[in-house]
Amino acid sequence: MTDASNPLLSPSTLDYRLPPFALIADEHYEPAFDAAFAEHLAEIEAITASPQAPTFENTLIPLERAGQTLRRVAYVFYNKSSADSTDATNALDERLAPRMAAHEDAIKLNAALYERIRAVHDGLPSRNDLDAESRYLVERYFVDFTLAGAGLDDAAKAELSALNQRISGLQAKFEKQLLADTNELAVVFDEAAELEGLGEGELSAAAEAAKERGLEGKYLVTLVLPTGHPWLASLTRPEVRDRIMTASRSRGARDGANDNRPIVLELVRLRAQRAQLLGFASHADFVTAGQTAGTAANVADMLGALAPAAGRNARREHEALEATAGTAVSSADWDYWTEKVRVAQYDVDTAALRPYFEAERVLHDGVFFAATKLFGLTFTERPDLVGYHPDVRVFEVFNADGSALGLFLYDLYTRDSKRGGAWMNSLVDQSELLGEPTAIVVNNHNVPKPAAGEPTLLTFDEVHTLFHEFGHALHGLFGHAVYPRFAGTSVHRDFVEFPSQVNEMWMLWPEVLANYAKHYETGEPIPQDIVDRIVASETFNEGFATSEYLGAALLDQAWHVLSPDQADAVTDVAAFEASALAAVGLDFAPVPPRYQSSYFAHTFSGGYDAQYYSYIWSEVLDADTVEWFKENGGLTRDNGDRFRSRLLGVGGTKDPIEAYVDFRGRRAELEPLLKRRGLLD
Repeated sequence: MTDASNPLLSPSTLDYRLPPFALIADEHYEPAFDAAFAEHLAEIEAITASPQAPTFENTLIPLERAGQTLRRVAYVFYNKSSADSTDATNALDERLAPRMAAHEDAIKLNAALYERIRAVHDGLPSRNDLDAESRYLVERYFVDFTLAGAGLDDAAKAELSALNQRISGLQAKFEKQLLADTNELAVVFDEAAELEGLGEGELSAAAEAAKERGLEGKYLVTLVLPTGHPWLASLTRPEVRDRIMTASRSRGARDGANDNRPIVLELVRLRAQRAQLLGFASHADFVTAGQTAGTAANVADMLGALAPAAGRNARREHEALEATAGTAVSSADWDYWTEKVRVAQYDVDTAALRPYFEAERVLHDGVFFAATKLFGLTFTERPDLVGYHPDVRVFEVFNADGSALGLFLYDLYTRDSKRGGAWMNSLVDQSELLGEPTAIVVNNHNVPKPAAGEPTLLTFDEVHTLFHEFGHALHGLFGHAVYPRFAGTSVHRDFVEFPSQVNEMWMLWPEVLANYAKHYETGEPIPQDIVDRIVASETFNEGFATSEYLGAALLDQAWHVLSPDQADAVTDVAAFEASALAAVGLDFAPVPPRYQSSYFAHTFSGGYDAQYYSYIWSEVLDADTVEWFKENGGLTRDNGDRFRSRLLGVGGTKDPIEAYVDFRGRRAELEPLLKRRGLLD
């Protein structure tokens, strides 16, 4: 295959430089990576071979320009491999992982390049002509390369590179095996009666999923990424709920080809070894050194302070559930009986709200509507632009003045080729230096697809997720930077969830809710008394919600605070999990962690290793920001412009806490989060 025949190796000529998905085939990816790796290394060699003394202009600028082809190819491939994988992309993903790690090491461990960066960094006091973003770029590169091990000797670098390659390969294998086991463990039912309690749309989706697997006449319940499943709240038969929960918790934890437990143990050992090689006591200390949290001890202090109250609340909630049920309530039963208690206490049945949450109306009259009111954005669907899968829809996004902001790709439905969960990807980043005035972002979800002609009715939690992920999309679209290093959502990991969590507030904002929450058959708005009861019940079940999240966050930390010797001593994943949860008072069987280790994709394949705490760390800022919006008039253009210009729009061009203080006028306070989570005494 020649370069000219590979659509990945030339900038796209489509609008907004949307990748030419219709022309891209699986066989294009590997040759494109080969060429892109070589091109990038040649660009780095040109920088280090310069006989001129290092300056910002001859070192940092060309470093930022380097790797454009690799960035383009990687964005397209990794979006494809997560959202619409094939056997070929899965195999290539596993082969690429160590190669990508080796390539990154060839740059970040390049002694000559590091010395040039160090020289520019040391010379910053004498460069009064550099603007704030340029100075911050130098600081970040110096920190990144130092933390990556650029200052190690050659023997240590060789050891580090080998560790990085092995770690990267294991992470790719973890995700591949998790997807395979998730598909294999989907639960098949012979009759619709077994799924008593589900609505017509859910039954239609289960029948359609079975049909796609060649199981005509049967019903298939596909698994979602978290431990629980949204349908557990509706299914009336305990044995059916138990089958689904058992399947969910078995993922990656069965003997056989998809057993992820050995990968977990090896990844923990290797990460601990790497941290020690880099001079850190643990992987958690290594990771947090470059985040807003600063140290693993700061993370432990916060999570440890929240866990006891959350655990107490969860146990009280469990007592109420069992009093209503008149029998023992297991983890499989929790959501079902929660809805019964919610109805009894607040007369709110979230499962019965689905007719008010038709997906198309939620998108246009809810998610998009809020963005229009707050930021002046408008959206136009572009059916002429082709996505990477037939279900993908492409929307053109415009600013209030009519100027183009970028493209938003929307991928709602689950499929066997898509990994679990919901997420945002970038396909093109805005960057002044690279002449990219606009961005392209993707939102992926895993909503079961009903049969043709049937409406897609969302659960309360799925609506919440749509608003959350669109917050990431807005961050990616708004983030404006000169340098690609700071484009879009390129901020500290423990800050990146902040914009998405803020966007969740508009889901129940009266003006927004009234615009989209209308019965799909009658068009009647959701009754105000139901809305009032939803708001009144906002802290209901928060003991469970906080405990299951903290259980996962503390498991992530427990694995990654281990020293190499301590990691070597762990041989049983389940026993380690039980001990770690008991140590913080969250060893409560009816409330398992949101993710157990064998299917904890965030930490063992998704880049959140030792950083899953970032959701609640960001939520401190989020809850404080919600208070600011309420104090300042809520959904107004003035508020939106301030939020965009001082936070979302700065991308990674400044320290995120500095940006927050600029927006808020002070640092965030903890009390709004404690109030939201029902953790105040």
